[in-house]
Amino acid sequence: MRKPPLKCFEVPIIAGTFKGKRICIPQIDTTRSSKSILRESLFNTLQNDLYDTRFVEVFAGSGSVGLEALSRGVDHVWFLERNRDVYALLKENIARLDPTKATAILTDSFEAFPALQEQLATEGTPTVFYFDPPFSIREGMETIYDRTLALIEGIDPRIVRYVIIEHMSTLTLPESIGTLERIRQKRFGKSTLSYFSST
Repeated sequence: MRKPPLKCFEVPIIAGTFKGKRICIPQIDTTRSSKSILRESLFNTLQNDLYDTRFVEVFAGSGSVGLEALSRGVDHVWFLERNRDVYALLKENIARLDPTKATAILTDSFEAFPALQEQLATEGTPTVFYFDPPFSIREGMETIYDRTLALIEGIDPRIVRYVIIEHMSTLTLPESIGTLERIRQKRFGKSTLSYFSST
């Protein structure tokens, strides 16, 4: 029996080239959309730092963050997503904007990310890495933040424009991850954005 399509709701791109275009956010428990107020604060912080950069949205879901970055001038966006149904929705969202500047990969982020960051390091382009792992309160996700921090430690710092982690506000992240130092943190209710940059 064919599975029914995902239930979703639409949100607009906030600003940039694709301002006002709408993308679909799935209504399922295994993914969550970054709240509009959080996205707006994120991109107000990044502003002109996105030009001539690349953007990687790890644990991409519907791609709401990476697609906003695409609208605001990044050269290319990579999305990593493991849920097949959500990945199909992500591909539809990309098609609504500019598929020539976005690459979506159906994969386990922990398996695929090291090779992707090595590729980006070889190319040498400054990159913004956005990590939004599932909250660790979910069953089976108890070690997800430790595994995410281990991924971040492996990033070549020479290509890091920023590493940004969206995480539970109850979680205390270290002030440094490898050679990256935390430079900013902002809370949005249950979610917090922590920014790291190369020293």
